[in-house]
Amino acid sequence: MTVNHPSVNSSPRRGASESDPTILLLDRLQKSYRVGTTELQVLRGIDLSVQAGEHIAIMGPSGSGKSTLLNILGCLDRPTQGRYVLGGDDVSQMDDDELSLIRGARIGFIFQSFNLIEQLNIVENIEVPMYYQGWHERESLERAEELAAMVGLGHRIKHHPSELSGGERQRVAIARALSNDPLILLADEPTGNLDSENGAVVLKLLLSLHEQGKTLIVVTHDTGVAKRAQKVVHILDGRVKEITVN
Repeated sequence: MTVNHPSVNSSPRRGASESDPTILLLDRLQKSYRVGTTELQVLRGIDLSVQAGEHIAIMGPSGSGKSTLLNILGCLDRPTQGRYVLGGDDVSQMDDDELSLIRGARIGFIFQSFNLIEQLNIVENIEVPMYYQGWHERESLERAEELAAMVGLGHRIKHHPSELSGGERQRVAIARALSNDPLILLADEPTGNLDSENGAVVLKLLLSLHEQGKTLIVVTHDTGVAKRAQKVVHILDGRVKEITVN
């Protein structure tokens, strides 16, 4: 199965300056939840910086705080304390509407379970983020067809998710994540539901995007996936235990 090497209009320094290429900064980030009368501390002071164009893997055992951190990175939740600066803007205290705008404009999500809409065909699924960003119908269709071809599915744009293999669905999800030319690509276990062959195809596609300058953050349990990143951030008990460089 052949997948074209992606060619995207990436702008890796969008949101970063020549003097400071930091695209994402977490400063003493904390998150707690109240369960009844008990306050549960999940993140206990995370410090992390990601440079424009970097490829970072985040690893940690169940209960380490990875999912909570992922929700904050994806602007699905806010920290209790500390700062999250994305593309030069402090998003820590933004309200739900502001966070929604940030998600739509700056973050491309790739989920383990694909999260495709079964009632829509491939090209329509890829167009969804552009619809919410107010793209013109013809422009969004052209962009979606281009991205479908880029991930090797240009010949199947009228098919629905139920007619695709798991690897093909994940490639559609990657194309959808690229549709808004995001500041960062955030992948949650992107190969977790795939067999080894399809997982290798998806990983190759993600690595190709990184080579073109996309900033890529991958949350994974797979040491093989993590080894392909430039840095691995190990999370334990809500803290950064260590950062290793590959």
